[in-house]
Amino acid sequence: MFDRDIWQEIFNTIKTNKLRTFLTGFSVGWAIFILVMLLASVNGMQNGFYNQFNDDATNSIFVRPGVTSKAYGGFEAGRRIQLKNDDVEYIKKSFPEDVEYISARYYANAAARYKSETGSYQIQATSPDHQAIEKTLVVAGRYVNEADIVNKAKVAVIGRKVAEDLFKDEDALGKFVELNNLPFRVIGIFTDDGDDNAERRIYAPISTYQRIYGNTNDVNMIALTYNPTYDISTALEFSDRLEVLLKRRHRIDPDDQAGLYIFNYAQAFDDISSFTAVLNGIGIGVAFLILIAGIVGIGNIMVFTIKERTKEIGVRKALGARPNQIINLVLLESVFITTLSGFVGLLFAWMILAAIGPTIQSPAFSNPSVDASTVITATIILIIAGVLAGWIPAMKAANVKPIVALSDK
Repeated sequence: MFDRDIWQEIFNTIKTNKLRTFLTGFSVGWAIFILVMLLASVNGMQNGFYNQFNDDATNSIFVRPGVTSKAYGGFEAGRRIQLKNDDVEYIKKSFPEDVEYISARYYANAAARYKSETGSYQIQATSPDHQAIEKTLVVAGRYVNEADIVNKAKVAVIGRKVAEDLFKDEDALGKFVELNNLPFRVIGIFTDDGDDNAERRIYAPISTYQRIYGNTNDVNMIALTYNPTYDISTALEFSDRLEVLLKRRHRIDPDDQAGLYIFNYAQAFDDISSFTAVLNGIGIGVAFLILIAGIVGIGNIMVFTIKERTKEIGVRKALGARPNQIINLVLLESVFITTLSGFVGLLFAWMILAAIGPTIQSPAFSNPSVDASTVITATIILIIAGVLAGWIPAMKAANVKPIVALSDK
């Protein structure tokens, strides 16, 4: 393995065939470069997809009413479904072991004013559980609590951008801001890591806004999180049961997809996993095709080299060289060329990713990178590729008969 004479011969052969060695080595290095970059790109896309859901709990389900597209239960098609406060309690009682947090949402728009500053913002009236569902990070003050719901308190939790717009350098906590000419006391300020636009939102108790808008018990959406111990299949099964129950409650045809919309993050993550698995497969397939081309090229070099050294190999065998010694010589040369060129491609890709990867941050693509397992896998592939590239030429060299080789011109 570390015989000095063998390595001198290997380097001499490479030196003699510089151009051919470079071109075939380049194809192997390029294949590994493409493999690493494609896998890093897939990881970047996956990170981007997951970051889009980063501002909500990953075990979230959202229930939104629609308009029926089919007649059912004595009702005509085109009936608008309306969720109520009772639906929240109904879900709680029907799925006590499945539901972790649950909150209704009531949407409204508000013209906000503080002193001379004004702005237009979306109001999202919720209950205390909503903080955990949307992973709202309160950086000052507090979130809506049960006392606020019971008392229908005129309190508001404002986003960081709202605080900057209306209060400038003032401390907003405890101050009163007018929302559609009604005074609300600011009890908290929140930030949102996943979406800056969310910081232009205002949270308020849902009971307060339902009273403001005619003592209604209507809700626009129900958000909940399921048991965090559930895997994807169990989570999807739960959302299916939830859909069946709510459709039955609101007299919606079981096959009507327009009457009620249930979005389960588990389904999104399942789709993302399937999509990225396909992309990984395509990337690996493309890289392997390029790698095979490199292996064939290196194999051709080795065959050509053996033909040029036929007489030398004959002399070796006449002097007592064993077939396995000849095989080792050829395989070492093949593995060396393949591994060296592959590591150059791997190192080049790694340097590019290390330099620009952390700077890439977008909703659809974020921080492309490769992990240690990818590097280890690429290393194993390189060694196997080197053995495959040199195996046939090595066997050909081992089978050279000394008397034939010595007569070769």
